[in-house]
Amino acid sequence: MNAIKNFMRDEEGAVAIEYGLLAALIAIAIIAGATQVGTCINGLFTNVAAVLAGGTWAPPTC
Repeated sequence: MNAIKNFMRDEEGAVAIEYGLLAALIAIAIIAGATQVGTCINGLFTNVAAVLAGGTWAPPTC
């Protein structure tokens, strides 16, 4: 009977799940930010290539 009561009070698994969810949310935020930065840098290099090819500079949109 004591083993069942101890099992019901044990919160170590819940803490591990919370840390896992927190790590997943942080990873999603990092991926989203890196994607946005990569898109902006790609646009910048596209503009530089256009200027070097004789085109005009277009200000970045990000």
